[in-house]
Amino acid sequence: MTVHEWLFIGLFFALGWMLPTIPIVAGKLLGPKRPNKIKQQTYECGIETVGNTWVQFRAQYYVFALVFVVFDVELIFLFPWAMAYNKLGLFALFEMTVFILLLVVALVYTWRKGALEWE
Repeated sequence: MTVHEWLFIGLFFALGWMLPTIPIVAGKLLGPKRPNKIKQQTYECGIETVGNTWVQFRAQYYVFALVFVVFDVELIFLFPWAMAYNKLGLFALFEMTVFILLLVVALVYTWRKGALEWE
């Protein structure tokens, strides 16, 4: 890679770091700082909380959500392949078959581990 290409990569990373950082820092520096008792109070949907505000979720929710996200992201890879199926040929069909078989193996594994069982 040439120096010119590395310059664009460095510029991309610099902008990727600066674009979210500048508004956050500007908001902290320029925003009003008038803390009071009402602003520091915990609320739910604009009303005062009722009962304990600390609610613990079971770890099973997170495992189920993680399995969903993994398979949902993998499913996104199927759409471009399906749109270009006629142009890709037999090799792409073989690759996607292997990909789907790996997903099925992963699904069977998570099922046998009990990640999809709701207790």
